[in-house]
Amino acid sequence: MIVSHNELVAVTNKAFLGMRRTCGEADIIANMVADLQMVGLNGVKHFNNASRFLTTEDDCPVDITIATSGDLIVDLHGCSVACHLPVIVDYAIEKMVGKKALTITLNNCHNRWLAYSELVKLAAKGIACKAEWENGTSPKRTWYILNRGCVAPDLFLSDEVALNSPYLNDMTIELAVKDFNVEEYSKGYSIHIDSTELSMTQQDSWRNGIDVDDIDWEILKQTAMAMLVENSELSLNGAGELV
Repeated sequence: MIVSHNELVAVTNKAFLGMRRTCGEADIIANMVADLQMVGLNGVKHFNNASRFLTTEDDCPVDITIATSGDLIVDLHGCSVACHLPVIVDYAIEKMVGKKALTITLNNCHNRWLAYSELVKLAAKGIACKAEWENGTSPKRTWYILNRGCVAPDLFLSDEVALNSPYLNDMTIELAVKDFNVEEYSKGYSIHIDSTELSMTQQDSWRNGIDVDDIDWEILKQTAMAMLVENSELSLNGAGELV
C-alpha cells in the first residue's frame, strides 16, 4: 500500500486524538510514526502495537531524578516513549549547557523505536547521540548511533542478549558534543543498517509515496475510526470519516 505523508500523519493523528490522553502531542506522535515509516522501519506497525496499551496504561507525568553525575534517570511508569520523549529531550538539552556529555536512562518504557525522529533532530543541533535498548522479541538488542550533521543514523541489531536481562523495559540515550566512534560501539552486532540505506529509503518515500503494509494500514485506519466513534458525537453523526 502506498500512502502520502499527509494521509499517514492525518490518520495517525486521529487515532491518537481519539485516545483522549493528557500526555503526548498527537501531531508530534503522528510525525514520529511517519518519519519511522519513511525510512522503512515499520512506524505504523510500532504504533499499532503501542495502541493496544495506550488506552490502558497510566496517563501521567514522568519522574525525573538527577544523578550526582548530572545524568538523568527517568521513570516512565510503563508508558510509551512517544508520549514523553520530546519533553525529556528538551529538558536534557537544557541540562547539557556547559557540559560535554549527558546520559538519559529511561526506565519502565515501551515503544522505543518511535524515538527515531526525536533523536534525528539532535544531529542538526550539533549534538551526537547513541541509544541502546533490549527487546523480548527479535531483534533483541538495538544500537542507534547518529553523529552531528548526519541526516540518518547507523543501526546495529543483534539477537544476542543476556538471559533474564533486567533492561528489557529500559532505554539508554547518550548525548555528546563530540562524535561517537561508530566502529568501536558496533562490535558484537551481527546486523548493520547503514545510514545511507535509511536516507535513500526516505528520499524514495518523498518521491513515490510511503510504502505501508496493507494489514498495518487497515489496522491503523480501524483504530482511528473506532476511537473517534467511541469518543466523538461528530463521528457518530458521520463526521471525520476515513477513506
